This record gives sequence, C-alpha cells and structure tokens, in this order.
Amino acid sequence: MISDATKARFAKEVAKYPDNDAGRQSAVMACLAIVQQELGFVSTDSEKVVAEYLGMAPIAVHEVTTFYNMYNQRPVGKYKLNVCTNLPCQLRDGQKALHHLEHKLGIHMGETTADGLFTLQQSECLGACADSPVMLVNDRHMCSFMSDDKLDQLVDSLREESSREGAKA
Repeated sequence: MISDATKARFAKEVAKYPDNDAGRQSAVMACLAIVQQELGFVSTDSEKVVAEYLGMAPIAVHEVTTFYNMYNQRPVGKYKLNVCTNLPCQLRDGQKALHHLEHKLGIHMGETTADGLFTLQQSECLGACADSPVMLVNDRHMCSFMSDDKLDQLVDSLREESSREGAKA
C-alpha cells in the first residue's frame, strides 16, 4: 500500500528531528502529506502505516488527519475548493459564495462533481479576513474577494485547464 519510495521520503522527514520518540512523531504531518501526494488522500489504513512507522498510536495519527482540513480522508476531485465560512467571511458573503458554487457545480458542500473535477468544502479561517470572501484551491492557491463573477471565472478556467491537459494526454 505504501511504497518503498514513500517510506524513504518518510525517513528524510524523520531525520530532520531529534533521534527519539518525540522527534520521530514530529514528522507526522509531513508523512501524512507524503501519503496524500502518493494516494490522493489519507485512508485509515495509511494512517496505521504512518503510526507504525513513527511509533505512534493509530488514534494519535487519526487525530492529526481529522484536525487539519488539508488532509483528504477520502478521494477528492482534481480541484478541491475550500470556501471559508468563518464569521468574518460570513459577514462578507462567504456563505453566499459557497451557495453560488453549489449551484454552479450542481453539488452540495462535501460532494464531488460527477466528472471528478471539483470537490466543494467549507473551511475554517484561512487568515485573510480582510479579503473575504476567500477560498483555497487544492490547499495551495488563495483566492480573495470572490464575487459570483470571480467564482464563475475561476471554475471556468479550471475546467478549461483540465480540458487542455486532457487534450495533451
């Protein structure tokens, strides 16, 4: 399930910390990120592999996976859209942005489009309250001041990008 190459990457992360139990366990977030890069999500089985590798209780790894929304606990679309719905964004149309995306994509929060392109999620504070409503694409790209028009442009451009990539393959 977890390749030898992935375990070698685990070892590189573990080597960054003191050579003791606490040091090894400090690499849990990096190891979970590596698993997600390889598999696309962090399953309970892969949590157990990480726990065994780091000498941790499986529940301790599961607590990390479930605490941070950057870890996918099930397969997600090619584009994961996390819309901030915390209070500052709520006051500046964060919920409206989420509902607009639900309508545009034809899915509800927490679902993935039938074509596998988009997964829509809500998220806690993304730390850009002055730019609200905000969202994060694939846990990497922050989008600010997301009006309905900007949301439409974003989704359309991601669809177009995916089509271009598909045409090259």
